[in-house]
Amino acid sequence: MRLSEETLQEVSQRFGKEMEKGLGADTNPTASVKMLPTFVRSTPDGTEDGDFLALDLGGTNFRVLRVKVSDNGLQKVEMENQIYAIPEELMRGSGVQLFDHIAECLANFMDKLNIKDKKLPLGFTFSFPCHQTKLDESILVTWTKGFKCSSVEGKDVVSMLRKSIKKRGDFDIDIVAVVNDTVGTMMTCGYDDHNCEVGLIVGTGTNACYMEEMRHIDLVEGDEGRMCINMEWGAFGDDGVLKDIRTEFDHEIDMGSLNPGKQLFEKMISGMYMGELVRLILVKMAKEGLLFGGRLTPDLLTTGHFETRYISAIEKEKEGLQKAHEILSKLGLEPSHEDCVATLRICQIVSTRSANLCGATLAAVLRRIKDNKGVERLRSTVGVDGSVYKKHPHFARRLHKTVRKLLPDCEIRFVRSEDGSGKGAAMVTAVAYRLAAQHQARQKILEALKLSHEQLLEVKQRMRMEMEKGLGKETHAEAAVKMLPTYVCSTPDGTEKGDFLALDLGGTNFRVLLVRVRNGMRRGVEMHNKIYSIPVEIMQGTGEELFDHIVHCISDFLEYMGMKGVSLPLGFTFSFPCQQTSLDEGILLKWTKGFKATGCEGEDVVNLLKEAIHRREEFDLDVVAVVNDTVGTMMTCGYEDPYCEVGLIVGTGSNACYMEEMRNVELVEGEEGRMCINMEWGAFGDNGCLDDIRTEFDLAVDELSLNPGKQRFEKMISGMYLGEIVRNILIDFTKRGLLFRGRISERLKTRGIFETKFLSQIESDCLALLQVRSILQHLGLESTCDDSIIVKEVCAVVARRAAQLCGAGMAAVVDKIRENRGLDFLKVTVGVDGTLYKLHPHFSTVMHETVKQLSPKCEVTFLQSEDGSGKGAALITAVACRIREAGQR
Repeated sequence: MRLSEETLQEVSQRFGKEMEKGLGADTNPTASVKMLPTFVRSTPDGTEDGDFLALDLGGTNFRVLRVKVSDNGLQKVEMENQIYAIPEELMRGSGVQLFDHIAECLANFMDKLNIKDKKLPLGFTFSFPCHQTKLDESILVTWTKGFKCSSVEGKDVVSMLRKSIKKRGDFDIDIVAVVNDTVGTMMTCGYDDHNCEVGLIVGTGTNACYMEEMRHIDLVEGDEGRMCINMEWGAFGDDGVLKDIRTEFDHEIDMGSLNPGKQLFEKMISGMYMGELVRLILVKMAKEGLLFGGRLTPDLLTTGHFETRYISAIEKEKEGLQKAHEILSKLGLEPSHEDCVATLRICQIVSTRSANLCGATLAAVLRRIKDNKGVERLRSTVGVDGSVYKKHPHFARRLHKTVRKLLPDCEIRFVRSEDGSGKGAAMVTAVAYRLAAQHQARQKILEALKLSHEQLLEVKQRMRMEMEKGLGKETHAEAAVKMLPTYVCSTPDGTEKGDFLALDLGGTNFRVLLVRVRNGMRRGVEMHNKIYSIPVEIMQGTGEELFDHIVHCISDFLEYMGMKGVSLPLGFTFSFPCQQTSLDEGILLKWTKGFKATGCEGEDVVNLLKEAIHRREEFDLDVVAVVNDTVGTMMTCGYEDPYCEVGLIVGTGSNACYMEEMRNVELVEGEEGRMCINMEWGAFGDNGCLDDIRTEFDLAVDELSLNPGKQRFEKMISGMYLGEIVRNILIDFTKRGLLFRGRISERLKTRGIFETKFLSQIESDCLALLQVRSILQHLGLESTCDDSIIVKEVCAVVARRAAQLCGAGMAAVVDKIRENRGLDFLKVTVGVDGTLYKLHPHFSTVMHETVKQLSPKCEVTFLQSEDGSGKGAALITAVACRIREAGQR
């Protein structure tokens, strides 16, 4: 019975394997440690509040309790309870009678307290083997402890109790949770110590529970968060894994028990069997003449006559031997001093083995929690209850010592639980209530960000109206969506060929590209490019300096490519607001993105570029086209797919373009053919037409932006702003105490910390919540598991809305093309670029679905574009050259 540290390590490891078996879907049916899901998903956080009832049924008596939990900075719990007997005949009668009796007692209790008129939430501790499928549904597997009521096994005890209450009709309660006493133990301690994530009972029987990650629980749907697992660990060893450490005495106890072969671990540990083990050892030693001069008495030979409480008495420091003498004498023996000393040793050996085994399995549980969390050192608390743990003079100390030995790298605190089956049931209920109330409050806030099909149709129709305004001569001036003509009148047809230069200026870097377009058998595009930086002093100097710098870079590039003397056609991607009057002329309306070069606004940028080329007198270039990056995106895809007539960018910003019939473009002369329109759709809503769907969070983001009141549509859908919307919602939740336990960190108050790439990371499906937590930690936000789930949900809601709004805008565009052409059905491709579209795990899917729902008469294909601003500019130039040559011919 003396177990070495190696043996205990071995037991601990075996138990770890048994836990795995119980959690796995395939292995659970044959596992001896059943690892039952309890549907308790969260421990108390101290903000629980309210009035609760609890029922505790687990033996011949049952209790009704009223528990008042208040959180006014001083967490406090007040309890009143009443014990009711269950008459012998009810324990063997029908289930209906039993539950009618319970309802009767509940009514009596509520009468006494004058609370029959209130509908209080109730937690029900039902300490029998049950199969739970929800927090408030528990199916009795088998009666134990002398109960034999008919027609309850296989039924849900909650609905039976509800029926009995309903039948009376004199009060109503809300049964929120069915709880196992072990879980109650963990929850009671969890109210005072938020690190408590394990419950342990060592009394008449033994069991434990702990918080497991949902992703490891195969028996329950979902991978988010945690759930308390009722291990039913008394059955450890029922499949034979402990046979090498079970002794002849363990076998004898098992053979004489009510359930041979079952609960073998419990029979080595718990109070119901400890005294009996000592008795069997005493009998064997007496028979062999090693004790009591070989004498046996009828009392010593009677099962159950050496009670477990005797062990506690005999092991007490001072009067232990005295007690041993008394107890042995009472059993009719005449013990010598040596007999008393030997009996004390036997008690010590039996109770020490019990504490050691219990420590070994507990260490396995804690090791598992540590691995789940992936931490170096685990700090955790175990809530403990049970007569052996509380009353035996050395059991607790020995148990703690074993755990420390087996897990040197953990700081484990043990807290004695008070009334897990009563107060604990109320706590589970209080937590469930808090979670439900917080969930409702959050949903109510998020409701404003969830758009119905009708709302999205409305957005589509308004976008259509705004498009018409931008195209009309009379209405263009005050239109929000500017619908700028680009003078690009054709998409590639595949016959383009030649060498083209492209310039791409849209930020602090500037690119020069050589693009070789081939047709025929070797059709394709080959590109070379070089990136140059633009120093701040040049961005903010004079226009001449800026364009001289650009020409200097072109010169360097031509030299690098060995093409100094060649005059090439050039396409210029210039991503600033421009007004075009022809393909090769773009008047800069205003600088953005930190550029301030003087003498450029109101000027034609092609002219500025040409002048700079002449000043250098080194080479000549034929500037064919000024291009907006959205149009470039459409053209790049158009080279691959002849159906591509729409371009879309959803990245830092957002914009779209499409091929419009010339007859509808009132700002440009001519009725024939088509022209690509750069919509500048980010400004949709700037005239207030989206105010009914903008939320308080959108208003907050807009107010603090660099351009308040402008680009309102873009601010609801593009990457630059989604993180800010999320941050504002998180702050609101936290202020209302619905997140981060109501604590707002300084970091959360900082604008721009919630980068949009975090949204993509947080929402990617393969991400465990641990990684969401580490992203939040990186932002200086201490988060619990529940917090991570909430943050993930907020990100999902915001990104989903963005994708739907984008889809509604797109639907307006493709339907306009279809109606322009008088078609019942349109097949069209949209070329798309932008980080949000490409990197976010769900954005594109949701957007595609939305377009499909809102434009059922269009079959829309989305094609990811590669390098619209470089390759796209060259292709526009190539198309222009092809058309020009055809005209010359």
